[in-house]
Amino acid sequence: MRILSWNVNGIRAVEKRGFLTWFKEDSPDVLCLQETKAEPGQLSPELLHPADSRGRPYEVFWASAKRKGYSGTAIYSRIAPEKTGFMGVPEYDDEGRVLRADFPGFVLLCAYFPNSQDAGARLPYKLGFCAAMLKLCDSLVSQGRHILLCGDYNIAHRAIDLAHPKQNEGNAGYLPEERAWMDTFTIAGYVDSFRHFYPEEPEHYSWWTQRVPGTRERNVGWRIDYHCVDKAFIPQVKSARIRTDVYGSDHCPVEIDLAL
Repeated sequence: MRILSWNVNGIRAVEKRGFLTWFKEDSPDVLCLQETKAEPGQLSPELLHPADSRGRPYEVFWASAKRKGYSGTAIYSRIAPEKTGFMGVPEYDDEGRVLRADFPGFVLLCAYFPNSQDAGARLPYKLGFCAAMLKLCDSLVSQGRHILLCGDYNIAHRAIDLAHPKQNEGNAGYLPEERAWMDTFTIAGYVDSFRHFYPEEPEHYSWWTQRVPGTRERNVGWRIDYHCVDKAFIPQVKSARIRTDVYGSDHCPVEIDLAL
């Protein structure tokens, strides 16, 4: 089962940059999107009812923010989930931050973690979301479920995960409190699948700022997009990679392949 996760930074914007052509050619089993910035009623029929390269339809699930043009997540799946839902916490569901899809053998959580913003203006909200997410994952694992938490975490965990760690120590996404939560999350028994396969390889990034021209070309980036699983699920993870070959957003997709 091949699952991709991608912060598209506006699904209507990425549609204009060849998203549907790429999606049909790549044809993952599941595609999770973050920062969709749209409601289903604003989208083209092609975005609402896509098919893979063999004409097989995708089921599409949406979590839209109450605020127009903001946040939002979506899941496209060729495999029908047993059930779908949201996080179950109104202050985060109001921003469309989490979509849940229960498949045989595991629960998929597509998440768009909040940005803590300049000077940590939204850090308390971000840390509250992180705590609620860990609580949800722990609850599912305690019920005997495996979990796959994918999405844009808006956190570079370690110095190896961004090009200029020293210069960014006081910046959103690399604040001590954010990195400490990632430590807590992994110590609690959740595994960063990419680092499982590539524990110390530098210069693997999934986001490049658009504020400075040429950062992607020079690979001056951050790795803030993840597929994390509970430790007991690791034997079923065949591979994990970062899809730097895919353009259209300031992020690129990340991919995981499960043996199910």
